[in-house]
Order: sequence, then C-alpha cells, then structure tokens
Amino acid sequence: MQSTRRSFLQISSLGLISVPMINSSKLFAANNTNNFSDIPFIQNEERLARIEKAQNLLRQNKMVALVLDAGTNMEYFSGIRWNPSERSMLAIIPATGEIKYICPSFEEDRFLEVKKIGSKVHTWEEHENPFQLVIQVLKNGGFQQGQIAIEEQTRFFISDGIKKAGKGFKLVSGDPITIPCRLIKSKNEIALMQKANDITAIAIQYGLTFLSEGISPSSISQKIATKHAELGGQHRFASVTFGVASSFPHGSSRKQILKKGDIVMLDCGCSYGGYESDITRTIVFGRPSEQQIKIWELEKRAQAAGFAAAKLGDPCENVDFAARKVIIDAGYGPGYKLPGLPHRTGHGIGMNGHEWENMVKGNKLKLQVGMCFSIEPTIAIPNEFGVRIEDCVYMTESGPKWFSKPSPSIDQPFELS
Repeated sequence: MQSTRRSFLQISSLGLISVPMINSSKLFAANNTNNFSDIPFIQNEERLARIEKAQNLLRQNKMVALVLDAGTNMEYFSGIRWNPSERSMLAIIPATGEIKYICPSFEEDRFLEVKKIGSKVHTWEEHENPFQLVIQVLKNGGFQQGQIAIEEQTRFFISDGIKKAGKGFKLVSGDPITIPCRLIKSKNEIALMQKANDITAIAIQYGLTFLSEGISPSSISQKIATKHAELGGQHRFASVTFGVASSFPHGSSRKQILKKGDIVMLDCGCSYGGYESDITRTIVFGRPSEQQIKIWELEKRAQAAGFAAAKLGDPCENVDFAARKVIIDAGYGPGYKLPGLPHRTGHGIGMNGHEWENMVKGNKLKLQVGMCFSIEPTIAIPNEFGVRIEDCVYMTESGPKWFSKPSPSIDQPFELS
C-alpha cells in the first residue's frame, strides 16, 4: 500500500511490520491532550445526588424502596464494592430517608471500613433471615406495604426471599430507577472514562511493539495487561486474534501463531476510577492484501457513518442503520448475514463494559447529552478474516465526541502527534 503519511507501523522492504519500542510516558503525554492528573474519583456529594434522583424516581413510580444487591448498582449509589456471596449484604434506598444497609453481623466491622455514606447498618446473625430484616427495616421507616424495586442484577434467591418475607409488598423491576440514573453520565464520570480510554490506547500501542512472527495472542494480551496496570488502570480484557480467528467477533479457541500477512485484531479495555474503556484496532502484520485494504476502508466508512448518525433526539437504532447501510451497499449482508456485520453496531458503556443504550435495530431510546456508547461495525469474512475498528463516544450539546479517535489508516492504528 502506497502512503506518504508517517505511519505508526513502518512497513519494511521485506513486508514485515517494524515497530520500534515505545517510550510509554512520552506516548501518554502525546496522546493525552487534556490534563486528567487531578481527576477525582467519584465523591460522596455526587453519590448523594444520585440517591436523591433515585428517590424522586421512586416517588414518581409509586415505589417505596429500591433494593440493591452487591454489585455495580450498589457501588454506583453507595461507593461500596462488596463481593457477592450466599450471605446477603444489601443496600436499601427508601423513597424518603437515608440509604440503609443489611449486613451479616460478623462482617460489620469490615463493612464499616468501606462504608462511605449512610448511618444505618442493620445486622443479622447466621441463623436469622436477612429478608425478613429487609421488610422490618421498611416497616420501621413507615412503609407498611407497596412496591419494592429490585435492581436487575439481584440474584434470584434474594428477590425470592424478600417476596416470601414481604406480605403486603409487591416486587417490581428497578429498571425505571437505575437505568435513568446510570444512563446519563456526569462530567466527572466522562472524565474518568476518558482517562480509561487514554490508558487503553497506550496499552494497545505498547502491545503492538511486540508483534513478531511465531508469537501467540496471549503473549500480546499479557503485555497489554501489564501496561494497563503500569498506567494506573485496572485491566479488564485484551482479546487478541490473528488471521482467520479474527473473523470470529469474540475470538476463537483454535491455536493461533502469527505469520506474515495476518490480520491482527486487538479488542481491549481497562477500568479507571470504576469506569470502563473499550477500543478495538485492526492492522496487518506485513503487507496488506488488496482485499484486506478494501474491507478495512469499508469498515472505516461504516464507523464514520454511525458517528454521523448519532444526533441528539434521534433513536439509538439510527446509528446501527447508518453503519450497516454502508456495508450492505458494498454488497455484504444484508442484515446479520455473513460476510457482513453479524451483530449490533454498538453498546452502552460506563461502570460496566456493556450497558443499556445499544445501537441496534428496535431501540427507540432517544440519544441524550451524557449518554456513552461504542461504535464498532465489525465486518466478518468467514474463513478469511475480520475487521473491527471500535471507539466509544459521549453525547454533548453539539453532538457526539470521541473518547479515542478512530484509526487513520490500516497501517496507522492511532493518530500521531
């Protein structure tokens, strides 16, 4: 491929990619155009505002409380990270009053070490029923009956136990409370996600410097994980695939050894301050074929079309329609048929790598300021290769903004300063 632009991946006369070792501190400075060194993690003031919003939604929906199992939603509202086990540790956000906790008695001291907001901790002994305690706490708070909202990740034995203990109460989905709260990100949340994306962009570039003939995907994955941690991120994943295996959107179990002419796909993410990144890059190890260049450039156009379709007030599905149309118009598909785009064009992202605002047919949810999602219209060519360029965006008053800028070309996965 002829190119006059300075490339991150320099093609040698032998057709091999020559990628010099990168000074990661310089690379970080070059790619990080904003100074996020002083970004605070989420503070109690913001958590209390989240709880206030949840309580307003509870009252609007005529619900008496939201019950949270240990997991992401509990962390979102309370700041508490707790490993879920058969011993229920729950948070209760009542329609009025402060947040309350249900905690195993022998864990109370450890719980108090991590508690950030709320003063009421109700404990239960090993032989006691924690779900009866949930109902008693609600009654003591003045709620004798009504609808109890259960967040979506609550394990069945917990919701079933509350249902059996709570005569006069009805269990309903907590989605009308948790989704509107978590869907719209604050400026601080977006700043944390930006930092996570900056870290992953550097980690991918670092991983690419180790590409060599005969290497395995896991070797590159390990390098990316190490760089994530070195830069202050919590490593989440680094899915690396070579050659035919790249035609499987989420990788393959077959043995892969890198050889000249292989597509290399790297799908990676980390967490920073509790917020996720998700970036995919696709390059060729060696000289790309005409077919590889053709599909890569089609993928780039499809991603750009998805980005252009992300307009405030329009439904999420429009992003999928626009990206998919580019691919179908080029003779692939239609729909999810292969060769073509086998899945939705994007997913929501925030504290979880995948959240609700999917860019998929049928999702009429209107795009709003503060929503964050990926744009990643994979093109899979069975038994040959796949190409995916994935970057995430956040919606602003003036439209979508990239967390990481898309690849300029097949031999330049990231922009250079």
